[in-house]
Amino acid sequence: MNDLLREIPKIDIFIKQDDFRGFNKKLLTKAARKEISILRQGIIDSKISNFDINKLVINTKIRYKNILSSSLKPMINATGVILHTNMGRSLISKQILERASSIICNYSNLEYDSDKGKRGERYTHAKKGLKELLNVEDVLVVNNNASAVFLILNSFAKNQKVIVSRGELVEIGGSFRIPEVMKESGALLKEVGTTNKTKLSDYENAIDDNTKMLMKVHKSNFSIEGFSEEVSFEAIKKIALKNNLMDYYDLGSGYVVDLPYNLGDKEHSLLNILKHKPSLISFSGDKLFGSVQAGIIAGKKEFIDKLKKNQLLRMLRVDKITLSILEETIKAYLLQDYEQIPTLKLLFQSIDSLEKRALKIQSSLGKGVCDIVKSTTFMGGGTLPNKKFPTIALHIIGDAVKLEKIFRLNDLIGRIEKDKFLIDFRSILPSLDTNIEETIKKVLD
Repeated sequence: MNDLLREIPKIDIFIKQDDFRGFNKKLLTKAARKEISILRQGIIDSKISNFDINKLVINTKIRYKNILSSSLKPMINATGVILHTNMGRSLISKQILERASSIICNYSNLEYDSDKGKRGERYTHAKKGLKELLNVEDVLVVNNNASAVFLILNSFAKNQKVIVSRGELVEIGGSFRIPEVMKESGALLKEVGTTNKTKLSDYENAIDDNTKMLMKVHKSNFSIEGFSEEVSFEAIKKIALKNNLMDYYDLGSGYVVDLPYNLGDKEHSLLNILKHKPSLISFSGDKLFGSVQAGIIAGKKEFIDKLKKNQLLRMLRVDKITLSILEETIKAYLLQDYEQIPTLKLLFQSIDSLEKRALKIQSSLGKGVCDIVKSTTFMGGGTLPNKKFPTIALHIIGDAVKLEKIFRLNDLIGRIEKDKFLIDFRSILPSLDTNIEETIKKVLD
């Protein structure tokens, strides 16, 4: 054992090997020290009986590369779910990112007023375009919609009642619960109605001297079917106006353009909701809007102005990267250049175009490898609950569970449906078709 221990090279000599040429000395030393420590302990514990310098070099190089490897990596979303929360929701087009890079990679007027030559306000950015797009008095952008909900409730309803339908007290991903958020914000929750039925009179009867706001929350990830009833935002707005109360719609997600496959509804359409001139609404930037993670608050200027005075806003503000990309997305909307918004591009793909792409790959792979399946999918991301729309997928023939795992380990995430492993083209950009084909060949080789 002592002889083996004596063969272990000293750190300063070991890291001078040609195999380590070009490596960062500090990181290499750290990696080498760890590997030598493992080797020494293995010899002491009689688990290692011979010394191999080449193996030590290889293990050190692997450890060095692991230190530098990113935990985030690109993956192919072949689940068919366009707004897959676990995989980053909305994609950002390279064109939009390149346009935004002129701001991101340079100094900018993020908080500088060029006209006055003094400190400016970051909240002015993205405002002009959003006001034009949404036709509202004012907007405010925070870091996500959960922040928007908290900020609004804390600013306007601290220690005062907010009336919400019991059927809208939702929980979304990450155990984000509306009642808990309201509690933390200082607002006092007043539930009305039942789980499946809430009527106009429920709101009216609950109003008292301590009521500040009528709030509607979109049921983002579930729907109530059958014997049910809910009050529209338009009706809630009228009651609020009659009683001199604020109205607020936590939309969660919202869209601007008309959606295909009969997916649209009045309670998701931003323009339909905003025509009723709400006090405030809020929605996510990275859901149906198809941009970066952000909470977009829109409505009346007097309320936006008050939100800006809340000291909590500094903790919830967005950075130059978010604002730059968001502004470029807004420009694409104003120019009706929806090709630049991948979420919309993927959703609007026709069945014929999806089928042609699948057929091309099937033809290249040869017979017996896969077949084409017509199916349905969901939008995902807490949007359009239980609304299905058509899609096309490749069924890779074989054991579905084993195939799902091996494709997953090769960074392609598909889905299992009726004991078949599917690669769904609805959530795959056409530019990735070559990667899909190569991955399938690699896995099945």
